Amino acid sequence: MKVLITGICGFAGSTVARALQDLDPTMELFGIDNFIRPGSERNRAPLQSEGVRLYHGDVRRPSDLESLPGVHWVIDAAANPSVLSGVDGKSNSRQVVEHNLFGTVNLLEYCKRTGAGFIVLSTSRVYSIAALAKLPVEVEDGAFKPKLDSISIPGISNEGVSEDFSTASLLSLYGSSKLASETLALEYGDAFHFSVWINRCGVLAGAGQFGRPDQGIFAYRINADFRHRPLNYIGFDGQGHQMRDCLHPRDVAAIVWKQMQSPQRLVQRVQNVSGGVPSAISLAQLSDSCAHRFGKHEVVSDPLPRPFDLPWMVIDSSRAMQQWGWQPTVSVEEILNEIARHAELHPDWLEICVTS
Repeated sequence: MKVLITGICGFAGSTVARALQDLDPTMELFGIDNFIRPGSERNRAPLQSEGVRLYHGDVRRPSDLESLPGVHWVIDAAANPSVLSGVDGKSNSRQVVEHNLFGTVNLLEYCKRTGAGFIVLSTSRVYSIAALAKLPVEVEDGAFKPKLDSISIPGISNEGVSEDFSTASLLSLYGSSKLASETLALEYGDAFHFSVWINRCGVLAGAGQFGRPDQGIFAYRINADFRHRPLNYIGFDGQGHQMRDCLHPRDVAAIVWKQMQSPQRLVQRVQNVSGGVPSAISLAQLSDSCAHRFGKHEVVSDPLPRPFDLPWMVIDSSRAMQQWGWQPTVSVEEILNEIARHAELHPDWLEICVTS
């Protein structure tokens, strides 16, 4: 089997590539990356040494795709991945749409031409920020949780946010561009007869992630805590009770592998893929975990809210589990320990990640 991974030198792309090689050593892997993300260059030589054929190119430029070989599957891991992309004054709004939507169109045209199947690594940020922000929450064990006894909203349960939850605006430029990409991918697949799978990933986390304050939050905060860099609890009650779940990209590779083996399976094409309730942790709980490992580090309370932040978002992956017999295998404790060990071994990691 021949597989092309876009954004292959990023954290998600490179980790998925290595996990797929472990699942099937006979797989031929190809990758394309524009290397604009700080740190991505570090993955080039290791991937090449593992037999991956790399192409330096940009999915936003159709001509860069013309020299790519024919493959059986395309895994789209290229994106501008921050919910603040295009609105934070540090990035360009046009580039967000070009990366996350126009780049997808170019890849879909490639699949139309070659007959390759298409797998999208999408995001849980396609769910309505406006609706999620209205959920009533309470604090329990240092973390927000929704008051489910006082609401009845489709797509919300004790297991988290399911695919039935609203995707109505507001979503952010990032979320809306990814949602549009999902829709186009499904339409292209139906119109031109190639397989499409959409995986809405929760917060991906693990060693080697390029963490920043706006993205890769677990990696960023652990690295910053280890180095005793200034850290804030931003918005809401200013106590770090915001709750998110997380997932290791190796577990993403596991469901992608299943999807590539069953392109015509008669199940729903869109599914959440995340760690769910067992992997959920608040910023305050994360700080406590870091204190046990690195020693106490003061975190400043900053009650001023940041755009698109949410007090609670935990993803329900029941559909993926039912459709594919898939389960996350890397626990939140393993993820945090992996990041911490990497932080200790790479003292310059924050400087690499936040270089603009």
